[in-house]
Amino acid sequence: MDLLAAARIYRRVVECGSISGAAKSLELSQPTVSERIERLEAYLGVRLLMRSARALTCTEEGQVFYRRSRELIDAAERTISATTATRDLRGGMVRIASAQCFGETVLPQVLGRVRETHPQLRLDLMLNDAVVDPITEGADISLRVGKLGEGGYVAHRLGHIDRCLVATPEYLARHGTPGTPLALRDHPFIRVKGIFSSEQLPLMRAGRKLDATAISTSVTTSHWRPMYELIHAGAGIGVLQYPACAADLAQGRLVQLLPQFSVPSFPLNALVQPSRTLPPRVRAVLDCLKQEIPALLERCGH
Repeated sequence: MDLLAAARIYRRVVECGSISGAAKSLELSQPTVSERIERLEAYLGVRLLMRSARALTCTEEGQVFYRRSRELIDAAERTISATTATRDLRGGMVRIASAQCFGETVLPQVLGRVRETHPQLRLDLMLNDAVVDPITEGADISLRVGKLGEGGYVAHRLGHIDRCLVATPEYLARHGTPGTPLALRDHPFIRVKGIFSSEQLPLMRAGRKLDATAISTSVTTSHWRPMYELIHAGAGIGVLQYPACAADLAQGRLVQLLPQFSVPSFPLNALVQPSRTLPPRVRAVLDCLKQEIPALLERCGH
């Protein structure tokens, strides 16, 4: 049997924590992955995994094999990368995961630049707002906005995304413009679930520390686009990422509220797997993102 290929599958099963997760990231069927693991166990003559209805856990022998096979695979990848870097850049797939708003408003411009620089590469973009480890997400590069959770990844800081408290001129004409932070609680607030869920909006005045003021949530959504549309429809006020509303502000379709204050920006990071040597195609795309995104965010800022 191809021991290295089987070890790669086993490593992905351990890191994903499930047969289904490994099968998805490897683009194989679950029966195929299960059969490869069973053949590997038969070849080695030991049980590597303990299977239950809820989870997979490594046996003692499985833990040893995982550590040693990971070292073997990393060494093999370094050897292959050293000898096939040029060939690797001639083709292949790079999977990129991103938070939704950033992925819909800023990232297309950046990926266009990536395609200009590396037209031979294929890009697969996946959008979701969950902060997850790229290993379990099945991504080569994960672009994440906000605080990072726990995970076995390496983070590359790309900059920050400004945010803006806004409403339409029509809404303000009907309901009045809040002149102080305390006045915000008298206006229906529209937000994405998980953001400002404490019913407190953090605000900063130039040169002063962070303060918080009460808000009154009227609508929550699981995606930024309905929030954007509701604000545009005059249903209330809310906070948008600046790249999503910069054109509206410039053209007067939206108005910034309490301009003497600012809503804290979001940090943006690119997460990659903690491999000592990234595949050349992934490194090439990551380098392009690191070059293009900071400058684009600076142009989008205010």
